[in-house]
Amino acid sequence: MSKQTIHPMVKLQRKVSSLVEEKIVQPEDRISKIALLLGNDWQYWKNQLIEFDFSVKDPIKELLLVEYWEE
Repeated sequence: MSKQTIHPMVKLQRKVSSLVEEKIVQPEDRISKIALLLGNDWQYWKNQLIEFDFSVKDPIKELLLVEYWEE
């Protein structure tokens, strides 16, 4: 039995999705709005987002639309 590893960006997507569901952020808000909510982890996630061609000015909904994360 092999254990599948969840891509780190999927974990971020899930976290951001729950923030949207709880109405803490809106899908139209910029990705940068989650910086305060991620605290010390923000720099790591910001770098990951940039590697996947996201800008902190992109709307959160763009992050949530990704169906597959490929290295």
